Amino acid sequence: MRRKVIAGNWKMNKTIAEAHAFIEQVKERLPKSDQVEAIVCAPFIHLPLLVEKAKGTNLKIAAQNMHEQESGAFTGEVSPTMLKDIGVTHVIIGHSERREYFAETDETVNKKVHAAFKHGLTPIVCVGETLEQREANETKEQVASQVKKAIARLTDEQVREVIIAYEPIWAIGTGKTASSADANEVCQHIRETIEKETSANIANKVIIQYGGSVKPTNIDELLAQSDIDGALVGGASLEAGSFLQLVEAGTNE
Repeated sequence: MRRKVIAGNWKMNKTIAEAHAFIEQVKERLPKSDQVEAIVCAPFIHLPLLVEKAKGTNLKIAAQNMHEQESGAFTGEVSPTMLKDIGVTHVIIGHSERREYFAETDETVNKKVHAAFKHGLTPIVCVGETLEQREANETKEQVASQVKKAIARLTDEQVREVIIAYEPIWAIGTGKTASSADANEVCQHIRETIEKETSANIANKVIIQYGGSVKPTNIDELLAQSDIDGALVGGASLEAGSFLQLVEAGTNE
């Protein structure tokens, strides 16, 4: 049975004081269960504090992005070596906002995935379709293409450790959520795509999350689906109480 993985993506939110208050409220109240893994994905300035405060707890800390190079003349960027050095364990790669606003491509996503594994970081790879693609019945084609390009040239062992986050772009921050059945259908297609690229054994072990206006009121229904193994959550992860509810839902499956 695959574990549930709940990752809260803070995006560009919280001051240092707010991040400190959040971690203090959350760290002692996290469920002590092997069934669920909790991750906070925070802006770069918060990562050292969160890593330090999360020591000895079940909470993992992730970056929201990174550069694929180890060092160099890339003003404003942060490298995988820097993230590993401060104790970060995961990194979001290819979020739709990065693709839309900062020119991320399937090719740069693949480079970053390889760099993450080279430096011992677990990539959370985001894939998803626009409203126009969904209405044109191109969802499965679009998502499969993104998945295949993201995992290109990885070993089977690396593919097994990738976390895929299916986030329909039209549902991110809009209050709209794909029905649990529709979300599961796409997650199932992602698993089938991975199986074709590797094997059924590998595909059955890959964690596939759903993201897009996930909140405590719909998390149970989403996690009850056969191929949804967790959630990448935006707004509902900003409050400690709400984040804890989402994590606790993962222990009920």
